[in-house]
Amino acid sequence: MKRKIMITVAPVARVANPDDEVINPLKPEDIAEEVSECAKAGASQAHLHVRTENGEITHLTDVYSRTLDMIRDKSDILIQGSTGGFEKDLNLDERCSAIDDDRTQVGSLNMGSLNFGEDLIFQNPEVNIAYWAKRFYSRNVVPELEIFDAGMICTVERFIAKDIFKPPLNCNFPMGYYTGIQPSVENIIHMRNSLPAGCHFGITHNAMTDFSVVAASIALGAVKARVGFEDSIYYAPGKKAKTNAVLVKKLAQLIEAMGYEVMSSAEARELYGAK
Repeated sequence: MKRKIMITVAPVARVANPDDEVINPLKPEDIAEEVSECAKAGASQAHLHVRTENGEITHLTDVYSRTLDMIRDKSDILIQGSTGGFEKDLNLDERCSAIDDDRTQVGSLNMGSLNFGEDLIFQNPEVNIAYWAKRFYSRNVVPELEIFDAGMICTVERFIAKDIFKPPLNCNFPMGYYTGIQPSVENIIHMRNSLPAGCHFGITHNAMTDFSVVAASIALGAVKARVGFEDSIYYAPGKKAKTNAVLVKKLAQLIEAMGYEVMSSAEARELYGAK
C-alpha cells in the first residue's frame, strides 16, 4: 500500500492583509468557506484561529463556535484548536479555549518557550504545558506536540516519565521561527531521530518560499505537512497562492508526484485516534 500523508491547512494569516495579491479570509463565513475549499483540495485537518466581524484574531469561544457551525455545514475536516497567544491578559483557560467546543478534536500543545522576535517571547513554561495537557485529556482532545527545538524533546520525555503523555504521540516540528530550529534536511533528521519511540511527526515551515523542505520531510518519513497563510503565501520562488486552497492543491500534487497518497479526514482521525 502507498504511504498516506495528512495535509493540515492553517488558513488565518497573522496579519489582516499579508499581501495585496492574495485573498485572506477575515470574517467567520470567509474562514469557513476557505476551509471547505481546502478540504475539497485535499486538506484533512484545519489548524484554526478565528476572527471577529472586524477581522481581528480572537480567542472568544462564541466566534470560534459560530465559525465551526459554518465549517460543519460544509465539511467533516478534522478540527485542530490552538494554545497560541502572546497577549499578557490571556489566562491559561483562555489560551486553550478552543477545546471547550466539543467539535475540536485535536489541539496544538507547545512544548516550550522561545523568542519569536527581538522583543517577543512565546511563553510556555512546563507547569502551563502540564495544565493544558490535563485539560486536553479531560476533554478527550488529542494533543499535537509542537516541538520548536530539539531541547523541547526533553520535555516530551519528562512528560512520558510522569505518565502525562502516553505514546504513540503526534509531533510537529515548527521550523524557521526566530530562535527555533531552522529548516534543513540535517535538522529534520536530527529531530526525527531524537523523538521517543512510537512518535509520528510532521513539519510546519514558517515563512517558506517553496515546498523543498516539506518534500524533504515527507521523504524522511513525515506523515503530516502543513500549509496555509498563517505560515506563508508562497508555494514556489516568487509564486504566491491567491487562496489557501491553491497551497493545499499544490501540496496534494507534490505528494502524489512523490508516489504517495493524500490522507482523507477519516484516515486522519484514525491516525490521531481522535473522537
